[in-house]
Amino acid sequence: MRITRCGHACVRLEQDGVVIVVDPGSYSDPRALDGAHAVLVTHEHVDHFAEPLLRAAAEADPGLRIWADRAVADQLTGLGGGRVTVVGDGDAFDIDGVGVEVHGELHAVVHPDLPQVTNVGFLVGDGDTTVFHPGDAFTVPTRPVDTLLLPVHGPWSKTGEVIDYAREIKPRSAVSIHDGGLSESGNALADHMLQVCLQDVGADYQRVAAAAGIELTR
Repeated sequence: MRITRCGHACVRLEQDGVVIVVDPGSYSDPRALDGAHAVLVTHEHVDHFAEPLLRAAAEADPGLRIWADRAVADQLTGLGGGRVTVVGDGDAFDIDGVGVEVHGELHAVVHPDLPQVTNVGFLVGDGDTTVFHPGDAFTVPTRPVDTLLLPVHGPWSKTGEVIDYAREIKPRSAVSIHDGGLSESGNALADHMLQVCLQDVGADYQRVAAAAGIELTR
């Protein structure tokens, strides 16, 4: 499987010719959806879900399919039957031979005065090569994760919580996502702390630049 960063929380996953895009939002490269076969959306916040961008891509490509929670699906009405599938915790499905599992239900709490929206995480892949995108939550899947897409910064987290989350999952590797709110210096500081602290669980942490990709192999 190949992972390509497309800005902030958006990634392209490519396996056996199948292209799956997760969370194309307002901070993402608009080209992230070019040639995509499927889109997974964790929740409705604009940095993860840019409705005009996704709707335009779906209207341009009748074969593009979307899996998301109910709140996102309700904003994508009119695309035609079977184009958008509502998913929730515990669901599993197949995208042209690539397995996907859904884990989690709620966005992490930002503040008690702010509404807590739904949030689903996606575990993509089979066997030893799996990638987990948690969206904006510290969801721990019910089975091992090979590569964790780690949200390093957000209004709902602090670095210590990010470290503890990655340590609990114990992935073979962790890749930075959700870093659009940090400066270059802020990212460098977060990277240093994560690299040091994740050594204890044997996880290889790395930052992948926007538009860059990595190959996952075992």
